[in-house]
Amino acid sequence: MDFQNLNFQTASTRESEVSAVFPALMRKVYVWMALALAITGFTAYIVATSPAILSVLFGNKAVFWGLLIAEFALVIGVTAAINKLSLPVATLMFVLYSVINGAFFSSLFLVYTTGSIATTFFITAGTFAAMSIYGYTTKSDLTSWGKLLMMALFGLIIATVVNLFVKSGPLDMIISYVGVLIFVGLTAYDTQKIKNMCIMAPDAGETMQKYALLGALSLYLDFINLFIYLLRILGRRE
Repeated sequence: MDFQNLNFQTASTRESEVSAVFPALMRKVYVWMALALAITGFTAYIVATSPAILSVLFGNKAVFWGLLIAEFALVIGVTAAINKLSLPVATLMFVLYSVINGAFFSSLFLVYTTGSIATTFFITAGTFAAMSIYGYTTKSDLTSWGKLLMMALFGLIIATVVNLFVKSGPLDMIISYVGVLIFVGLTAYDTQKIKNMCIMAPDAGETMQKYALLGALSLYLDFINLFIYLLRILGRRE
């Protein structure tokens, strides 16, 4: 998630210039992210334990593709139209995205053991926390990471698409390890970007809260993707 268009200063800002609303905005970022993860996890579990819902979701192509398109539309809509949306509407879209994501994640319970999913989640949480703390506390400017990580991410997407056709096991494992490295880096990078945004916020009004929501979405996506790639490496199949 790139906040450079907001023209906020970097982490080198003098302490005396830190916005008084900085702590409140940072809390909102992590609270929204945590709530989205909880919603996704709860939805995934409910769907996975309901044969009727699973049948409708994965047995009906119209429902499956409709939800998939809605998922992409929601995340793109929130990101692209954040300035035009009200905070309640943007929040609702974020919640709906978390629910739909959870519905698709229910398939993980059909592929991997519950124990390995839980173990991988805690490993992901620990890794995410460590890198987020690093991004928050480091004095180094991580701006240069952004372009490198985005190029690597595009390469990862291309490799994933190619492997859908060649179905190479070794390539799939390489993709998983590279995916972990990319999203570990993005976690630190995005955390610093969000901190720089919040640290110079003029107030905690609706506009800044909407940007904090975007920050939460960015970290949520980092966590989710990190979890998926770690699960592909560590998960035990049913």
